[in-house]
Amino acid sequence: MTFETLLVSAPAPEVRLLTINRPKALNALAPAVVRELLQAVADAAGDAGVRALMITGAGDKAFVAGADIAAMSAMSALEGREFAVQGHALMRTIEMAPFPAIALVNGYALGGGCELALACDFIVASEKAVFGQPEVGLGIVPGFGGTQRLTRLVGKAMAIELCTTGRQVKADEALRIGLVNHVVAPDQLMAKGLELAGAIAQKAPVAVKLAKHLVQRGQDMDLANANAFEADVFGVAFATDDRVEGTRAFVEKRKPEFRGR
Repeated sequence: MTFETLLVSAPAPEVRLLTINRPKALNALAPAVVRELLQAVADAAGDAGVRALMITGAGDKAFVAGADIAAMSAMSALEGREFAVQGHALMRTIEMAPFPAIALVNGYALGGGCELALACDFIVASEKAVFGQPEVGLGIVPGFGGTQRLTRLVGKAMAIELCTTGRQVKADEALRIGLVNHVVAPDQLMAKGLELAGAIAQKAPVAVKLAKHLVQRGQDMDLANANAFEADVFGVAFATDDRVEGTRAFVEKRKPEFRGR
């Protein structure tokens, strides 16, 4: 499928890369971009050959500098809510995808861009990356899940500070507060993403899917129920051919050949 604002590629076997391609607009999330991203993520989720997803922005200035403010300025209250609903659908689709999603943040990740990165399973940031939720300066609030995912990632106090001051966070601070997993030189961003995606792709596909599912679902449960859920899913994993192959390969001291079943 061909998209107008999105580049879809496979930089390595079993890895899908989505590049938001609006560098002149700093890759802002206009409604059309949100729709195209949603379709592209859904397409990847429906492809059994995809084991990891990476999302980035074109150019060296921005991952996504925010939602398209020009488009938002003309929206009614109902249109604004529908835009938020579309954004939430995109973020939820990323979270529920059957493979880990990695945000490669190469510059500004503000507003909707920060929220897009937060919806990914983890973030690799360039040393030039800058994060923030500046919506209160526009008279609005984060609308694509920023208040909720940021709180779960960095804690209530830091989330309230960032969402009420609009303060921007550079890569080193983002790493310190747990917002990102890795910070690398700008010219190493893609290589680091591919290294991590490649490591994921080598593991048992069903087990990776189940592990992500456990973390995503379990974070909103109390500990006792989450642990019971984990035990159930652990049992499910034992029913897979990949479990038989993985344990047998370990005993036989050879590399396993996983088939995703």
